[in-house]
Amino acid sequence: MPHAHQAAINSVGHYLDGKAHANGIESFWATLKRAYEGVSHKMSAKHLACYVTEFQQRRFNRWRGTFDQMTLTDRGTANKQLKYTDLIA
Repeated sequence: MPHAHQAAINSVGHYLDGKAHANGIESFWATLKRAYEGVSHKMSAKHLACYVTEFQQRRFNRWRGTFDQMTLTDRGTANKQLKYTDLIA
């Protein structure tokens, strides 16, 4: 995973610097775009940050097994409630 202080700047022909490279972020956005087109069909501006966070967590935990991913999801949602009225308001 790239460190926060590393950068790759495509616009100046700088594509790779140690572990930081443009392919990671391009892959992330491609995955989010496929979800938008294939499953979600609409991502409102109000909830866009939630979608990005979800796919960020998926990407960071993709190396884990299915059981471990489900356990993390369960722990992350325990004792949390989202009311329909809060969702659509």
